[in-house]
Amino acid sequence: MISKLASRTRKKALKKIKPKSPDELSASWIQEDLLYSGKGRALFMILPTIGCSWALSETGGCTMCSYISDSFLEPVDAGEIIEIFDGIISRYELDIYESKNGNIIKIFDGIISRYELEEKTAVKIFTSGSFLNPEEFPQEAVEHILSRLGAMENVEEIIFESRPEYINQEAIARCCELAGDKIVEISIGLETCNEKTRLMKINKGFSNSDFEIAVNTISDLKGDFNVRAKAYILVKPILVSEKRAVEEAISTAIYAEKVGVDRLSFCPSTVHRGTIMEDLWRKGSYRPPWIWSLIEIINRTREKVSVPAIMDTSGFGTSRGPYNCKKCNRDLKNLIIRANLEQTQVPAYECECRSQWLAELKFSETTASTDIKYSEYS
Repeated sequence: MISKLASRTRKKALKKIKPKSPDELSASWIQEDLLYSGKGRALFMILPTIGCSWALSETGGCTMCSYISDSFLEPVDAGEIIEIFDGIISRYELDIYESKNGNIIKIFDGIISRYELEEKTAVKIFTSGSFLNPEEFPQEAVEHILSRLGAMENVEEIIFESRPEYINQEAIARCCELAGDKIVEISIGLETCNEKTRLMKINKGFSNSDFEIAVNTISDLKGDFNVRAKAYILVKPILVSEKRAVEEAISTAIYAEKVGVDRLSFCPSTVHRGTIMEDLWRKGSYRPPWIWSLIEIINRTREKVSVPAIMDTSGFGTSRGPYNCKKCNRDLKNLIIRANLEQTQVPAYECECRSQWLAELKFSETTASTDIKYSEYS
C-alpha cells in the first residue's frame, strides 16, 4: 500500500521538475564540525548523479525524501563529476585531472578548486543516493575522488552514503586502499530500529538484518583499514506521534551502537516537496518535530550511548522544519550546535511554549502526527 502511494506521488513530482545542468545541481559549503579527532571543519559537497535507484524504482522510494528531485535523472559522465570536485578542492592548485569521460570529473574538479584546506577537515560527499552503487556513481569518479582526497594532508575523514545492499568487502576495501590512511566513514540511513516504521511508514526497503550485515562487513575490515560506520536516524516519520518519535529515536541510537556503528546522526524531519510527508502536512495530518523533542532525544542519548551523536539543525525555525516558537527557535538551535561540537547535553532553557510541547507529548498518542489545540489544555 505505502509503495503504491509513494510511487504515485513520486511520478507526479518528477513530472514537475525543471531540467537543470549537472553544474547547476552541484553545491558545496564549509562549516565548523566535529571530527573523530575533535573540532574541525567539514567540506560538504553535493555531486550530481542520475539519482537514488530506490527512489527511481517502482517502490517510489522513501516517504520523506525528495533528493531525487535534485538529481540529473540521467547518467552523468565521470569526467564532469570529477572536474566539479577538483574545482572545490584545488582552487589554488594546478594539478586538475584531465579525463576523456566528461561530466562527473569536470564537476568534481570545479568544486574542489574553490577551497584551500589548511586545517583538519572532513569531506562529506552527497550524491542523492548511494556512492557505492556503480549504476548511480561511475567507478572512475569514485577512484579519482578518493585517491585525490587520500593524497591531501589536511583531509582527515572522507564520508559518503550508501544503502546496505551496496556495502560489501570488495567495494569497501577498494575505497580504503584509494583513501590511504584517511578515515573512511560509510553512512547508512537506518532511520529507525522499528521494522514496521521503516518498512510501512518510511518505505525504506531493507530490514534490521540487512543493516546489521552491512555494519558487520565494515567492522570486519577495521583490522586492515581505517574504516567506520555511521547511522542516520530519522526523527518523526509520518504516522508516528511526537512521544513515540522521541522514544523510537533513542531506542534506535542504543540499537545502532550495539550493532557496531561508530557515530550517530539524528535527522529531524523536514517537509520536502513532492513527498507523501508533504501531502499529509498540507492536510494538517503531519507536524515536524518540536525542537524540545530533539533536545530530549540528544540529552537522553548522551546518557545511554557512548559513541559521538550529532543532531542536525537544518530547517530549524521554519514551518517545514523543526520549530517551537519565534522566541526560542534560534537560541535553542545555537545551543544544540554547541552541544554537537562539545558532545555535551543541551543546558536547561525556559520558554512558555515548553508547556505546549509537554501537552502534545501527553496527548500525542491520541492526536498522532497532527497539531492539537493547546488552548484546551492550558
